Amino acid sequence: MKRTSTMETLTIAQLGNPILREHASPLSAAQYQELAPFFTALQQKMLEHNGVGIAAPQVSESIRAFIVASCPNPRYPDAPMMEPTLMLNPEITWASDSMEKDWEGCLSIPGIRALVNRHSHIEVRYDTLEGKEVKTQMEGFIARIFQHELDHLNGLVFLDRAEKTDYYTEVEYLKRISQP
Repeated sequence: MKRTSTMETLTIAQLGNPILREHASPLSAAQYQELAPFFTALQQKMLEHNGVGIAAPQVSESIRAFIVASCPNPRYPDAPMMEPTLMLNPEITWASDSMEKDWEGCLSIPGIRALVNRHSHIEVRYDTLEGKEVKTQMEGFIARIFQHELDHLNGLVFLDRAEKTDYYTEVEYLKRISQP
């Protein structure tokens, strides 16, 4: 783990980079505060690129950490608002049988969108930077972001979960979402 990561040094790994296919390593509670500057830089990088989430492997750090930060932006104009939330050693503890297919994109796969089927409701657990365990429920778009980012920690990208006929360029995606 690079201990001097700053926003300027973080580069988003692109599809084809082997780190995106690795299973990320868990963090020890002792590492949480030590990595606080990295997590700050990770959040800044996500916001710089209009992301609603970002996982550590996306900036070439194979650790089990991601940020969920839903908010309307040019990439996701209808996203609900939530405070950026750092999630360390996250996991899904329960998932609904009901699934929803909706659009996803990824900072590591620019210019491509796909319709991806995800659980509509999930129960999750994760640790905070202070070492507190959080257990909560998520639904809809927030649940989708969590599942997308968790896939990054497990060496998967959203295209792995989409049918090949559901891939779209960013241009075609924008046409589709702007239609009444």
